Amino acid sequence: MDTKELLKKVRKIEIKTRRLSDHVFGGEYHSTFKGRGMTFSEVRAYQFGDDVRSIDWNVTARYNEPFVKVFEEERELTLMLMVDISGSQMFGTREQFKKDVITEIAATLAFSATNNNDKIGLMLFTDRIELYIPPKKGRSHVLRIIRELLEFHPEGKKTDITGALKYLSNVMKKKAIVFLLSDFMADDYQHTLKIVAGKHDVTGIRVFDKMEETIPNLGLVQMLDEETGDYVNVNTGSKAVRRAYSKYYQERLNYFHQSFSLSGAGIINNRTDESYVKKLLGYFKRRA
Repeated sequence: MDTKELLKKVRKIEIKTRRLSDHVFGGEYHSTFKGRGMTFSEVRAYQFGDDVRSIDWNVTARYNEPFVKVFEEERELTLMLMVDISGSQMFGTREQFKKDVITEIAATLAFSATNNNDKIGLMLFTDRIELYIPPKKGRSHVLRIIRELLEFHPEGKKTDITGALKYLSNVMKKKAIVFLLSDFMADDYQHTLKIVAGKHDVTGIRVFDKMEETIPNLGLVQMLDEETGDYVNVNTGSKAVRRAYSKYYQERLNYFHQSFSLSGAGIINNRTDESYVKKLLGYFKRRA
């Protein structure tokens, strides 16, 4: 992708996702993810109905009339986007690949966070950590994140969610809002997730395609495994093959739901042909 084409794509995603974050998610994001507490802002003259416990007695004595302390929410938070860019994300049978939907969701969350003056960081992972961008504030930083989501070419093809979660624990010492975006076609991450979710506010966003749920009966088909790069001949006409695949898929889905539920983390399931806007908005409202 040349620079001109990349900038055009970045701009297109910015226009779409920023509009969503400005008009749809701004207030929802703010009310869903609270700051660290309240911090002193100023004093003002007492008004009828004010809580007497907030009276500043020193200022009141000085001016011989009641004044109250005013507090504001200490808003600054850190949003960490953990994005699976393994080979299986390059799959889609509708208008978009899973990767495209994940990019738009991540960009929307990033702009929502930056509208609230929060820091945003990015981790791209496969079976290794491909890229880590430390949390920072600002539009230019968000645009860099979008560029990486669009352009980055990973070395790995497989998925290691456990390794990504362990890396997060090492680099994020303070509590963060963590969105883990993947199709979650992996296992053995439950224990590590529970530890990470005990410290951070974690939400798993599972992005999947309708055609992944079952294999249609199409006879003998040559298929490419994006995570190994191997072509395999699959007899989709065999009931045993279709049953085995359905069992494999359902086990991964059950493991995802079980792991996130047991750890107290949030869950969003979003099919590539569904509106992620409705899914995010519904999730924010339920949490708020």
